[in-house]
Amino acid sequence: MKARLSGGHFRMLNEKLYTCSGDEALNYFKENPELFNVYHAGYQEQMLHWPEKPVNIITKWLKDHSPSLIVADFGCGDARLARSVKNKVWSLDLVAHDPSVIACDMSNTPLEASSVDVAIFCLSLMGTDYPSFLQEALRVLKPRGWLLIAEVKSRLDPTTGGADPNNFLKAICELGFTIESKDFSNKMFVLFYLKKKEKQNSVDKEINWPELKACIYKRR
Repeated sequence: MKARLSGGHFRMLNEKLYTCSGDEALNYFKENPELFNVYHAGYQEQMLHWPEKPVNIITKWLKDHSPSLIVADFGCGDARLARSVKNKVWSLDLVAHDPSVIACDMSNTPLEASSVDVAIFCLSLMGTDYPSFLQEALRVLKPRGWLLIAEVKSRLDPTTGGADPNNFLKAICELGFTIESKDFSNKMFVLFYLKKKEKQNSVDKEINWPELKACIYKRR
């Protein structure tokens, strides 16, 4: 019974995070910080059923690159990534579980402009205003800095109501990135590796961002 109640709370919180803005989510958890623990307990329970976890692939990618790269982990959760690599990692989320995490809206972080080498969104493009999160990543990244995105596959599958991944990537490129590689091999998630352009567009262009549907987990 306790597990079912916990699962119900997780599904409610999960749906809320997908259907509100980053600022609304930040204020919600400021008022109810204990619910952040409920959410992440449910999230970890869901991850137990995934044969492979995207955070592990991203961790390996970082270990294969220089430990001197400075990383911003947007929506870090339990800050597992920071504990798994030698890099300096800025762990960012809506609630600070421990002193290593910076609590903030993902569209308005305290990081300085052009200060990080790698920006990571590991299953964390959740708000209705997710383009503003990517805009913030563009701001804090150095020129030619890396943007790594892991996203639930169904959100980018047009055959099941998801967005067209080509339209999603087109919008990100118009924002100021180039695609380095794409990985659709996993059945649960997709991975995109992009780089910030050396020179940014001088004229702001209206970008047609596709809507990313909420990822609603089933009862187990």
